[in-house]
Amino acid sequence: MDYNNNYYWGMGAIWWIVWIIFLVWIFVLPYDIPFQRKKKDSPLDILQKRFASGEITNEEYQEKKRILEKK
Repeated sequence: MDYNNNYYWGMGAIWWIVWIIFLVWIFVLPYDIPFQRKKKDSPLDILQKRFASGEITNEEYQEKKRILEKK
């Protein structure tokens, strides 16, 4: 068999493509995969966290919650 006639070049090209796709998948796509990126907290979520940590009182929480729910 004569291997100098680029008989296996096609398979080598396929492996280069596979490796490039694999590297792109590892380093670029995790940000676009659903449920991988941490979603941003809504204003109501932030308010609930502040209330749970004791930063604001119940009255402040209720007032701000009412305002946020009107929007």
